[in-house]
Amino acid sequence: MKLLAPSLLSANFANLEKDIKILEENGADILHLDVMDGHFVPNITIGIPVVEAISKVSQIPLDVHLMIEEPSRYLKEFIKAGASYISFHVEAEKHIHRTLDLAKSLGAKVGVALNPATPILVLEDVLPILDFVLIMTVNPGFGGQRFLEFTLEKVRKLKNIIKEKSLNTLIEVDGGIKLDNVEKVLKAGADIIVSGSGIFSNPKENTKKFKQILKSYF
Repeated sequence: MKLLAPSLLSANFANLEKDIKILEENGADILHLDVMDGHFVPNITIGIPVVEAISKVSQIPLDVHLMIEEPSRYLKEFIKAGASYISFHVEAEKHIHRTLDLAKSLGAKVGVALNPATPILVLEDVLPILDFVLIMTVNPGFGGQRFLEFTLEKVRKLKNIIKEKSLNTLIEVDGGIKLDNVEKVLKAGADIIVSGSGIFSNPKENTKKFKQILKSYF
């Protein structure tokens, strides 16, 4: 089953609860929340209080993507605030295995995110304990960017490794995904599709259309 994770980075922050209800009613599986600190990426978005507020009105799981320095310092607080899925960047954490262990001990599904230029080789030793890998298909920091075609090969390679090792690790893909390119991302091996501007130009209709496409892939 393929999952749709609308990215609230492109939502109307003055009417978040309304947008969330529209997404839920039309089939969204997960809510993707981008946390940026202005240091690891050149932008600042939401923090722990907003995640907690969203968790109180959402009926579907929260997928918190930490684009911050020293993510291990904040894992406990974000999971306590309501994150069911949580990912951090390999480029931002010195002790990946230790941080993964911490997140798993707190009850969340845990993933590691990779920037477009970061090879999947860095995950070789921890892949068996990952619930998912988040492949960035744009350089992180801003919504509405153009999809980077070369990242599809990374998705294919990772899918093959997961199959060869008989793992249950999911592949999440985030960045520049719209209705006109989502099928090639699915064909490459993605399991969780993140879309921001590709959904929020018309959240009701676009969520329905994305779900129709995802249902045709298994």
